[in-house]
Amino acid sequence: MPKPIYILNGPNLNLLGLRQPDIYGRETLEDVAQDCAALAEELGLTIRFLQSNHEGQLVDWIHEARGNGAGIIINPAAYTHTSVAILDALNAFDGPVLEVHISNVHKREAFRHHSYVSLRAEGVIAGFGTEGYRLALRRMKTLVAK
Repeated sequence: MPKPIYILNGPNLNLLGLRQPDIYGRETLEDVAQDCAALAEELGLTIRFLQSNHEGQLVDWIHEARGNGAGIIINPAAYTHTSVAILDALNAFDGPVLEVHISNVHKREAFRHHSYVSLRAEGVIAGFGTEGYRLALRRMKTLVAK
């Protein structure tokens, strides 16, 4: 069994589909998880799809991925712009990291234009809605095959 791709989701993404649907759409996080699971199976990948509103929990999952994961896809949500702790944890991970944002953060408030996570990520996907997760999985397939 190949090591899983960790798909980590930060604060408020549990409200996907309900919170600001004009920005984030109507799909729920469970819909995204199901879409990712189906695509992962098609690509021959396994995933571990997780969400937390707590920074420390995200750091713990990144640490867990160090020994157990092939790669990390992360939508750190608001922690994108604030969390040196998540950046430090990602820097301790040896595999590929991809950053995903549902909205185009560069068309939003100026404080959203800076990402600590981007300093570590091999790539950033923003503004493609929840399709960004599937795009990231396809790219991750290529990255873990190298």
